[in-house]
Amino acid sequence: MSVSVCAARIRALLVTLVSFFVLAATATGCAGGDDDRPRVVVTTNILGDITREIVGDEADVSVLMQPNADPHSFGLSAVQAAELENADLVVYNGLGLEENVLRHVEAAHESGVATFAAGEAADPLTFHGEEGGPDDEAGEPDPHFWTDPDRVRKAAGLIADQVVEHVDGVNEKAVRDNAAHYDGQLADLTAWMEKSFATVPEGRRALVTNHHVFGYLADRFGFRVIGAVIPSGTTLASPSSSDLRSLTRAMEKAGVRTVFADSSQPTRLAEVLRQEMGGDVDVVSLYSESLTEKGKGAGTYLQMMRANTSAMAEGLTGD
Repeated sequence: MSVSVCAARIRALLVTLVSFFVLAATATGCAGGDDDRPRVVVTTNILGDITREIVGDEADVSVLMQPNADPHSFGLSAVQAAELENADLVVYNGLGLEENVLRHVEAAHESGVATFAAGEAADPLTFHGEEGGPDDEAGEPDPHFWTDPDRVRKAAGLIADQVVEHVDGVNEKAVRDNAAHYDGQLADLTAWMEKSFATVPEGRRALVTNHHVFGYLADRFGFRVIGAVIPSGTTLASPSSSDLRSLTRAMEKAGVRTVFADSSQPTRLAEVLRQEMGGDVDVVSLYSESLTEKGKGAGTYLQMMRANTSAMAEGLTGD
């Protein structure tokens, strides 16, 4: 056996051993930090930011979804799956959002871990088969509740209740104070969004998006959802030629030339719609389903909502 082949096998063996010991350490509660610190694990980064605001320094909060990831498609490593089953509390969206993670959440729940589905507790809306809704998902719950800050206020208060009830060792007063402070920030956000959207004329309060993600915002602030490039509540679907034709007809009928797309794919969508409509289509980038890294435009939920509101108000009022 050559020296190079032998060295390669040794390196592979070392990687395997390191992975094994990291997994074992996590599963036994020995992986870094203070063993006595309570742990809250959150699936998505939007909920993770909200939960951190409420928990503060009272517990360790681990967020499974990385910045700029897609909640519909991200998966877990073996170490992250072990984190779920060793948490004091798991906070997740529910309503089918984390499609590749829900089975791990269910396994943690079955093993005795307290779990909380924030979306299910936030007065969820359902998709509908009329204007702006995906026909094949009509009647199914819409998981994108965070686009309505009032529903986030409700979810945040319930997360505080869950932390106090299930996470031993936290200071209840500190958690309640954190929740009250954040509730005030969310109330300010709602008021600011109302003022910002008031500049959009009634005839322009129509939304076209990359997929159906802003139903709650439309319901709360008085917009109409004309349609979506991907006529679905999940990014895992893809548009057909007939879907695009239907969308362009709806846009032309409504006089809409602006599409709001996730910041990860505006160029591709712009080209598709320009070909279909035979003219200029403005594609405005939004942060629809994930926070960014800190300092990259939407590092927190509050920053994300303010950035989106400003972009939408400007996009709908511009000539």
